[in-house]
Amino acid sequence: MATCWQALWAYRSYLIVFLLPILLLPLPILIPSKEAYCAYTIILMALLWCTEALPLAVTALFPIVLFPMMGIVDASEVAIEYLKDTNILFVGGLLVAIAVEHWNLHKRIALRVLLIVGVRPALLILGFMLVTAFLSMWISNTATSAMMVPIAHAVLNQLHSIQDNGDVEEGSNNPTFELQEPSPQKEVTKLENGQSLPVTSAPPEGRTHHSQEHLRISQCLSLCVCYSASIGGIATLTGTTPNLVLQGQVNSLFPENGNVVNFASWFSFAFPTMIILLLLAWLWLQILFLGFNFRKNFGFGENTKERQQAAYGVIQTEHRLLGPMTFAEKAVSILFVILVLLWFTREPGFFLGWGNVAFPNAKGESMLSDGTVAIFISIIMFIMPSKFPGLTQDPENPGKLKAPPALLDWKTVNQRMPWNIMLLLGGGYALAKGSERSGLSEWLGNKLTPLKSVPSPAIAFILCLIVATFTECTSNVATTTIFLPILASMAQAICLHPLYVMLPCTLAASLAFMLPVATPPNAIVFSFGGLRVLDMARAGFLLNIIGVLVITLAINSWSIPIFNLYSFPSWAQSTNTTARCLPSLANTTMPSP
Repeated sequence: MATCWQALWAYRSYLIVFLLPILLLPLPILIPSKEAYCAYTIILMALLWCTEALPLAVTALFPIVLFPMMGIVDASEVAIEYLKDTNILFVGGLLVAIAVEHWNLHKRIALRVLLIVGVRPALLILGFMLVTAFLSMWISNTATSAMMVPIAHAVLNQLHSIQDNGDVEEGSNNPTFELQEPSPQKEVTKLENGQSLPVTSAPPEGRTHHSQEHLRISQCLSLCVCYSASIGGIATLTGTTPNLVLQGQVNSLFPENGNVVNFASWFSFAFPTMIILLLLAWLWLQILFLGFNFRKNFGFGENTKERQQAAYGVIQTEHRLLGPMTFAEKAVSILFVILVLLWFTREPGFFLGWGNVAFPNAKGESMLSDGTVAIFISIIMFIMPSKFPGLTQDPENPGKLKAPPALLDWKTVNQRMPWNIMLLLGGGYALAKGSERSGLSEWLGNKLTPLKSVPSPAIAFILCLIVATFTECTSNVATTTIFLPILASMAQAICLHPLYVMLPCTLAASLAFMLPVATPPNAIVFSFGGLRVLDMARAGFLLNIIGVLVITLAINSWSIPIFNLYSFPSWAQSTNTTARCLPSLANTTMPSP
């Protein structure tokens, strides 16, 4: 019997892929309408995304097959959704990020900031969180975590060895890292992730205290890296994929929105949210792992000069190994700054951008997009040499000179570019198109009209909680892909600005703090050891609540003037919503200015 269950478990992915379409067939058979056909496709894809029985990108290809067969959307129209302007922005942003990683510019920035911040416990944690969040704004949060976690543990091990040596040789503690006594707990030698802690048979009382102290600081540093990687990604439009999903869904569902979600408007809304959430996360982790003695945590009143110099050793060594800043690093830095400035000033909304002035269309809007700018800078990186001037010996032909490689080459890009995300994004846009064409969005919206009597802040808060819970169990991209079209339909049905619910739920999809499988940064820090699932869940549960509260504050305060959330927008009105929403705008439940 046991062997039979093991065989079924081994073949679970095949069984799920085979049985799910059959089990869901009663829906389109009993209700032969386009709405039911589209609902069948969405439910099937959602379950496959949640179970991961198929690769996420493969599941995202289902609309290309199912929508034309069901008569919902032509194949040519579905295919266009897989290479929209938002996908181009994704590719351009990643090309620049790959150049930053390839020339180790991100590591130089990280080490320089850590040298400035210092090694006092609270400031060290803050330094790692600031660096990780900043890097995650521009490059993959997975790559950021993979780089920062080894640096964090190397610094921590150096500090721990210094403290132990000081105890043996001098009989004194390191005042910089003297933390509050940990609470009594049962000794654990085996962690849930299968790694063992090096515990001696009869350690001295002082050494036991330091081992526990070292473990707590190690847990705190690990969690601060993975949490700040997720938090930092929300600040920029290209920082994490759900942000791009939102922009693509808004442009797909509301073509006349006037580019309301662009790099500048998103940054104005999300960056303050990120800063507040990052600082609150820093305080929470400090309280949870270092205790309430902030005076000791900050090292006030202690002579820490010699200890700091010793603790800086590992960071200084890593920084020295990078050598002086190369021409390639300087060139990538300059191009990166130019890209960010062009993004901010292209079409900011509150003043005429260079896109409006230099490349206007008939309506005075910029004909160039953020994706255009990203691709332009990326092409320059493929053209510009990495050394100037510079000639090297060709290793294959010793007698010949060879020109230096460009800042970017296709081999490097092909190895590091996550092409599967492009298909995942396209699948989401195809689902949104199918929901609109089939009438499913309108049907869902009509069913949700009773929510009109509920205050809008309560709606936003509850939806954020639902999305934050859902994203702990499935991909944040899949979460936003599934929820955003439904939320847009609901907002139209109750005459609420669509962005009022779509923006906070997109941010909430990045609040994956409780489980190691919730997001790659969590899995990376968990694989390093020293963490139990319970430790991550305990820290992440309250942080999820804090995140939802901060997002609710953001959507009800500074985001209102940025996106003009006071009233139901004309670009969101359809034939059915115009008559219903226009008379009720004066009675809207939106927060007053």
